[in-house]
Amino acid sequence: MYLSFISIIYSSALPMRIVIFFAFIVSLLISCKAKKESAGIVAEPAFYHWKSVFAPTTSELTLLHRLKVETIYLRFFDVEWNENTRQPSPIAQLRIPDKTVIKKERLQIIPTVFITNECIQKMSMAQCGPLAKNIVSLIKNMMDVNDVGTVKEIQIDCDWTASTKERYFTLLQALQKEDSLRLFSATIRLFQVKYEKQTGVPPVKKGLLMCYNMGNLKDPTIKNSILDVTEFKKYSGNLGSYPLPLDIALPLFDWYVLFRQGSYAGLIRNIDEQTLKDIAVSTSEHLYELKRDTLLSGYDLKKGDVLRYEKSDYKEIMKTAALIKNKMTAQHLRISLYHLDSLLLKKYTPDEIENIFNSLR
Repeated sequence: MYLSFISIIYSSALPMRIVIFFAFIVSLLISCKAKKESAGIVAEPAFYHWKSVFAPTTSELTLLHRLKVETIYLRFFDVEWNENTRQPSPIAQLRIPDKTVIKKERLQIIPTVFITNECIQKMSMAQCGPLAKNIVSLIKNMMDVNDVGTVKEIQIDCDWTASTKERYFTLLQALQKEDSLRLFSATIRLFQVKYEKQTGVPPVKKGLLMCYNMGNLKDPTIKNSILDVTEFKKYSGNLGSYPLPLDIALPLFDWYVLFRQGSYAGLIRNIDEQTLKDIAVSTSEHLYELKRDTLLSGYDLKKGDVLRYEKSDYKEIMKTAALIKNKMTAQHLRISLYHLDSLLLKKYTPDEIENIFNSLR
């Protein structure tokens, strides 16, 4: 198109200085277009932190420095329904033993609050305003007490559904009204992207797509509910047209799903290989059957119970990232890994973590 336009200009009877001017403008447009196409996505690296105490280890800080990660989604507290008071209540409030660590490491903190869908389901519309006020007040108090510094964004994490969207969206609007100086973001699940018309789009300025927990955890027939490229393809068809700017979160975690007599019975984390060999026999690549009754991580396990090992496989993460990259239209986003924990991080090389961060660029 640009070449034909130049040909028309030069074949016309216009004065030479005008021809040169138009040729300059066209070449400038071509140059700008080429730069935009070659620039790719600017992906800012970040980590989630989902433990009850924020006390990063030396190895965790070393990795943050190496990968130039400055942004941490820091879970401040959860909100669940209190049956006794019939009110939403904060629980599992974060502790930060070293109040100097955030400023010393120059970390940009995004306070994150998880609200259970059960809480949203049981609360009334009239409780949305007071809950928003209490959430913002507690966040500000924790920021002051822990010397968090400047906060530009607050994230709300909730697995809302079509039946709870009205109350949840009302709460989000109340939160933004309560604190108009900061940007509020919301986590987005894959099913909420696929069924956008049913679940709605949260009234926030940006979302964060959680690209994990894709399958039905409680289904004994599936292999991996954390990360499955085939499942991702089923739910991501509308990703490119989702009406909110989206950041991306990818998983690093693993766990064992416990089944008893074919039914889901819980999650167990951090079983070391030797312990697993002592208590169970492998029946397939990812399934283990208990050889005897035993107590493990607070679980009273029975002979015949089945453990399904699920993990965030590096190759599957990279395949998922490649699919996301092909669908994203934003030129700037944040890619976050879940989560900052030395036990998880040691299962990957620093180069693999860096590759994941670079996968959307």
